[in-house]
Amino acid sequence: MESVISVRIPTELKADLRRYGIEVSEVTRKALEEEVRRREREELRGMAEELGEFLEKIPRERIVEGIREDRGSPR
Repeated sequence: MESVISVRIPTELKADLRRYGIEVSEVTRKALEEEVRRREREELRGMAEELGEFLEKIPRERIVEGIREDRGSPR
């Protein structure tokens, strides 16, 4: 399913778009997709920082012990 958006732009800009043959829908779609990707990366970066802060509180010995338990390795 698709949605339609509309944007008000100055008349001069619209004339320039026509003059240069710029496909407004294509440029707009790409710009919006890139902005969504940028914000997703930003959100993931924040989540990774939170996770890092959480993991810093866990002693290394406990992490190693957990890994060994998962692998079934003896101490």
